[in-house]
Amino acid sequence: MPDVSLSALVRECDRLLRPDRFQDWEGAVNGLQVENRGRVRRLAAAVDVTPETLRLAVNARASLLLVHHGLFWSTNHPWTGAHYRILRLLLDNDIAVYSSHLPLDAHPRLGNSARLCAVLGLRSLRPFFETKGRPVGFRTTSRSGLERAELVRRLERAVSGPVKLAPGGPSICQRIGVVTGGAGSELAQAALEGVDTFITGEGPHWTFGQAEMLGLNVLYAGHYATETLGVQALAGHLSRRFGVPWTFLDRPTGL
Repeated sequence: MPDVSLSALVRECDRLLRPDRFQDWEGAVNGLQVENRGRVRRLAAAVDVTPETLRLAVNARASLLLVHHGLFWSTNHPWTGAHYRILRLLLDNDIAVYSSHLPLDAHPRLGNSARLCAVLGLRSLRPFFETKGRPVGFRTTSRSGLERAELVRRLERAVSGPVKLAPGGPSICQRIGVVTGGAGSELAQAALEGVDTFITGEGPHWTFGQAEMLGLNVLYAGHYATETLGVQALAGHLSRRFGVPWTFLDRPTGL
């Protein structure tokens, strides 16, 4: 089995994702969050770091876990209780953790939004939806447009699950914007950028009425479901580049 240095994999991730160019939510840490002893034989990719995800990583014999939602979002000490058990599991099993949040959302080829657009068959993409100083989504414009019902069907196939539709806009979608995750509370921003249809993961109840007021179609496909594609694309890239096998640890939240 191939044996690659952790530092080489981290350098490649940093080169691709450029975490140094991004601000993120306060407390978030993009990049290597936990080291191992320095060698990687198998990669695992997951959306979230949770105790169960880590158990799956141990069972998969992974030595590097790539995640979208990492360990750190706020002050995270002392390392007792559940925090200690997570750290102990990582150290005992020699598992490193690399996390990429907004940099992975924004990447034009491997990112969550870009990959979802590709699966939906959306082309001629342009950056869309600035967050923390950088666009994290993509938009496309088509004169002929796409029937709203067909877009819903494509999205349901893409996420292998139901899609919630707030049909506030036209039945033919000509200006479609995609931002994965939890961008539903920012419908006004999406409308201000000129889209008539907005695809994201989740949003509050009151956005149904707001979508009507803004004349905007909103498609909610699930926070987790819309963010499974980026970590898989990143793991696939590293596997091809370094010859290291990888697996996806699917731990759906239903949210």
